[in-house]
Amino acid sequence: MALTDKKCVPCEGGVEPFDEEKITQMLKQVEGWRVKNGHLYKEYKFRDFVRNMDFLNRVADLAENEGHHPDFCVHYNKTEFEIWTHAINGLSENDFIMAAKIDALRD
Repeated sequence: MALTDKKCVPCEGGVEPFDEEKITQMLKQVEGWRVKNGHLYKEYKFRDFVRNMDFLNRVADLAENEGHHPDFCVHYNKTEFEIWTHAINGLSENDFIMAAKIDALRD
């Protein structure tokens, strides 16, 4: 099943974060994402601020629907995302689901 067809599930901890082997395997399913300081990271660039904010508003709706919220930093025509599962202080399937779904929102 494609990551975009899956739904994030609540994580309250008690599970181990993905190991390096699993992370490497999962990164193959989310183009352009990389691991930075133990988090998934990607930067999106846009033609202007309005397009950037339109995209970010769609990501906000997605995050609310999935119950999994990325951290982000907005610049004029660029947004940087970091995703990780806070409850386990590492990466889980939810993070890769969000990454894939964020990519699917890109114009």
